[in-house]
Amino acid sequence: MAEHDDLEREFDHAWVREARHKEPSARARMLAARWKHDPPGPVPFRPDPDPVRRRSRIRPRRPRSQARSWSQARSWSRPGTRSPWVSVLIVLGGIAVLIVLLGYAGVRGPY
Repeated sequence: MAEHDDLEREFDHAWVREARHKEPSARARMLAARWKHDPPGPVPFRPDPDPVRRRSRIRPRRPRSQARSWSQARSWSRPGTRSPWVSVLIVLGGIAVLIVLLGYAGVRGPY
């Protein structure tokens, strides 16, 4: 009778979570056996990585004593950055040049 009950028992996640004792993983058993005879040495300190700074469009105003001249107006931007509008104009200009070159070369689609 007990054998019949064991065959009909359903082994699902709820049954596993209700277990009184949980067996450690194979890696945990391996490390426990290794560290029993040879404990690990001290690990050097590693600081947390720097948090990613959020990019903000709103910039604090400078006091008038630190105001910049008109020649230095765009010097606050990082080198190598450009306005999103400049990127759009470059892409649209490239597409326009490609269309003109293809039209000049006489490339036509099947009609």
